[in-house]
Amino acid sequence: MENLQEKLSVIVHAIRHRADLIGETQVYRMFNGFYEGIPDLVIDRYGPALVIFNHTESGALEGITDEIAGWALEHLEGVGAVLLKKRQHPVEDIRNGVLIAGESLPEAVIEYGVHYALDLKMNQDASFYPDTRELRRWLRTNGAGKSVLNTFAYTGSLGVAAGAGSAAQVVQTDLNRRFLSLAERSWQLNELAQDKCEIIAGDFFRVASRLRHAGKLFDIVILDPPFFSTTDAGKVDLEGGMTRLINKVRPLIAHEGILVVVNNALYVSGETYIAELDALCESPYLEFEGIIPIPPDVTGYPETVVDAPPVDPAPFNHPTKIALLRAFRKDERK
Repeated sequence: MENLQEKLSVIVHAIRHRADLIGETQVYRMFNGFYEGIPDLVIDRYGPALVIFNHTESGALEGITDEIAGWALEHLEGVGAVLLKKRQHPVEDIRNGVLIAGESLPEAVIEYGVHYALDLKMNQDASFYPDTRELRRWLRTNGAGKSVLNTFAYTGSLGVAAGAGSAAQVVQTDLNRRFLSLAERSWQLNELAQDKCEIIAGDFFRVASRLRHAGKLFDIVILDPPFFSTTDAGKVDLEGGMTRLINKVRPLIAHEGILVVVNNALYVSGETYIAELDALCESPYLEFEGIIPIPPDVTGYPETVVDAPPVDPAPFNHPTKIALLRAFRKDERK
């Protein structure tokens, strides 16, 4: 697909299938080129800003990004800025994003009535993930009166969603204190009670051990680790399996509580992931509860998808694979 106008036509076709999302949420994927015809190009909308992710290692796609910016400013109501992130660039500031249109970026967005703080240039992603939208909705719907632990919280959107759903207590923990500052801002934007949120900056393995020794229990525990991470306390490797991470948080789940487990490893098939969860559920203390799907703007629509993921995610609908497990305790502590 060499012609710029041909590429732009493919992108516009995909964007028009997202029209029903306007007004529902300010954050959604406008184009997923990995599945919709232009590999290495992803476009997300964050309220008045578009974020274009160019994943190529070469200078490919340079021309089309300018075309997208011009088209968006002319045709998309409310869009006033375009941020370009070159994910493979050697310079960190360019990986984090350069404004190619407009003068300012939004500092917050609204999704289903909940406010979330943003820093679109904080990292090479955009500080807020559209693929976990339905999980945030689930947490808001099911969090009332519950105590929630959000591990690997990043900028805390999942914990904030639970808080907006009247959770009794939310603990957000991540290694990076800078990321957690956005979680605090989001909590404040929603005018949630400060005494219902605790922020813990620290290593996952150490924090989990500390909470266990303190006898803490949670009705909902969220385990959404990065693809790979290593510290002197332990290693996270989603391709190497999640069993160790799950076993680390199991003692923190109250009797009949829910463990939310997210595996976003592109090359871990849905079949492999389900087999790992099934093996854990052979014990009487874990039970498979269900799957939370990824929204169609992220997966692509039947009318727009031309390429499949490199590994089949079924029974999940996307490489971001979200499962719910019900936990049971011998001591039946709630």
